[in-house]
Amino acid sequence: MNRFVIPTRVYSGTDCLEQLERYRDRNVWVVCDGFLVKGGAIARLLEHLDTERVSLFSDIMPDPPITTVVAGIQRLQEIRPQVVIGFGGGSAIDAAKAMVFFGRKLGIRIETFIAIPTTSGTCTEVSSASVISDPALGIKYPLFDDTIFPDIALLDPQLVVSVPAAVTANTGMDVLTHAVEAYVSINAGDFSDALAEKATQLVFHYLPTACAKGDCLHAREKMHNASTLAGMAFSQAGLGLTHAIAHQLGGQLHVPHGLANALLLVEVIRFNSQEPRAVKRYARLARLCGMAAQQNDDRAALNQLLNHIGQLKREIGIPASLSQLHLGAERIRQVMPAMIRTALLDSTLVTNPRLAQADDIENILHAIN
Repeated sequence: MNRFVIPTRVYSGTDCLEQLERYRDRNVWVVCDGFLVKGGAIARLLEHLDTERVSLFSDIMPDPPITTVVAGIQRLQEIRPQVVIGFGGGSAIDAAKAMVFFGRKLGIRIETFIAIPTTSGTCTEVSSASVISDPALGIKYPLFDDTIFPDIALLDPQLVVSVPAAVTANTGMDVLTHAVEAYVSINAGDFSDALAEKATQLVFHYLPTACAKGDCLHAREKMHNASTLAGMAFSQAGLGLTHAIAHQLGGQLHVPHGLANALLLVEVIRFNSQEPRAVKRYARLARLCGMAAQQNDDRAALNQLLNHIGQLKREIGIPASLSQLHLGAERIRQVMPAMIRTALLDSTLVTNPRLAQADDIENILHAIN
């Protein structure tokens, strides 16, 4: 039996923050990136709320550690808000999701959980996943549970026009990876396919413009939508080997998640292309995106997909290899065994179309080094 569930209500457009006004009579707790408070972006939310009933938790850092989540849960128990808002990039929203998830398990009655992304890439505003880090062990833990879905997602493209080009590129490649991995997942179906196909088309069409002309509201809106579509797709179908390894690059070497996916995606597609079903699905995606003609055989179409991903990465300034990040060859060598070991345990690996062994992951890591 197949199942398709998207419990999150999505509101998009430049006026979508007006939805917050229905919560003026509620106690609201906002979990956000600290720079959004210092930079004044938080004012866009507060103008729709009763500021006297709003509390802030802005102690969020990239790759939110377990200690931050624990501190947030303690604060949640003290405040006991009726509404929680996760506002910011993937780290802020993932942290808020984990806090709400465990807070509800502790009996805190949270009426509504709202996610408001300020980047177009993580898709966490509509996913059943939250990724939390353990810095001591250098491990990222992806949590998956249907109760982690936010109740509401508000997609305002005005919140992302100031995102720097490099961050736009990294998060945009995260969107593409979500869509492509969901499309070839062993759990892919008609519903997730439709979402992944549209997300992929939007990324190839609008990501270069969003990077080159950050103030283009149209391109920003399309990438914001693409991110959410891809999130819906992988929440249903799952992800794969790219994410399994990317989580380790982030946990051990602190490579930004979207950039890690961008470095890995082509090599993982090459690895998966030894599986006949995956080849057919990659080829279908290439044809749907206009990269290959209908008469092209599957291998030729797959190669066109690889070529277009490579071209996109060059156009938006994605580094070609890990070595260009100046992480240090010795440092990479030292953490390689741990990255391989934990990648094999990563929950995203379960839905990859081809079984991966330790030596396969090692070969992929060497290929991107």
